[in-house]
Amino acid sequence: MSTMPLLEAEGLHTYYGPSHILHGVSLRVLPGQAVALMGRNGMGKTTTLRSIMGLTPPRRGRVRVRGTDVTGWPAHRVARAGIAYVPEDRGIFPNLSVRENLLMAARPGRDGRTDWHYEGVLELFPRLRERLSNMGHQLSGGEQQMLTIARALLTNPDLILLDEATEGLAPLMRREIWGIIARIKAAGVAAVIVDKDLKALAELADWNVILEKGRVVWEGRSEALLADPELHRRHLGV
Repeated sequence: MSTMPLLEAEGLHTYYGPSHILHGVSLRVLPGQAVALMGRNGMGKTTTLRSIMGLTPPRRGRVRVRGTDVTGWPAHRVARAGIAYVPEDRGIFPNLSVRENLLMAARPGRDGRTDWHYEGVLELFPRLRERLSNMGHQLSGGEQQMLTIARALLTNPDLILLDEATEGLAPLMRREIWGIIARIKAAGVAAVIVDKDLKALAELADWNVILEKGRVVWEGRSEALLADPELHRRHLGV
């Protein structure tokens, strides 16, 4: 794994109107690395991802992708730099079919790579192959999440940002999604993952970051995180 960061978020201060949400958040992701972003509800996890993606630009701080300063870039330019975003609300097109949702996103990566293509993602998501003619609004929550992840992969990203990866899904579907995320990581795609499943996150992540009230209060490896129940109680409520 390269030691040159793929993503660097440095000292991010982000606001919604007058509300100061992020207070100097810093985050680094290496190529192929999975980073878990943890914290209770309302602590700034989604805002961190939106700040990186350019959807809610920080007022202070910098975001760099492979050393290039992308702070202030519109989201579509950040995406073209190799960053894909799976939002908490999934953002699929409800009045397009599954096939149309997938094909509208498909394109080579920033360096012309086409590792992830239409047939390839259908092999990864066989459930979507069965639903190709269904409209987006006809899918279950888990199927919508699969569609959102598949659509993100079809942009051939270097890094995927997953917000609430398994939120609200049934246990069997959660396990299926975690298995898919593990396969994506094994294929070399870096990830920043937000979820409430501490055990699943820790098993997958190379590095873990905990936010509280818009600040990084702890970061470290999964072994240290799992060995400290007081840390869970204090910052994660588990």
